[in-house]
Amino acid sequence: MSDIVYVSEVRIERRKGPIRIAHLPGESNPVTFSVHGAIAKHYGISEANLPEPHAATLDYIVAAAGG
Repeated sequence: MSDIVYVSEVRIERRKGPIRIAHLPGESNPVTFSVHGAIAKHYGISEANLPEPHAATLDYIVAAAGG
């Protein structure tokens, strides 16, 4: 087995409701995650009551896989 090449050090801050702030290596500014649209609906969250709709973690995973 080869040596470990990289360990990602990410820090997540949980804010109100589904809002999370991620501190990612290589990014000078934090990234905000939340829910929106069909994802909010799936979790029973009305977008009218969602103070800050943002991309969900799923959106970032799809973008990374397609990149």
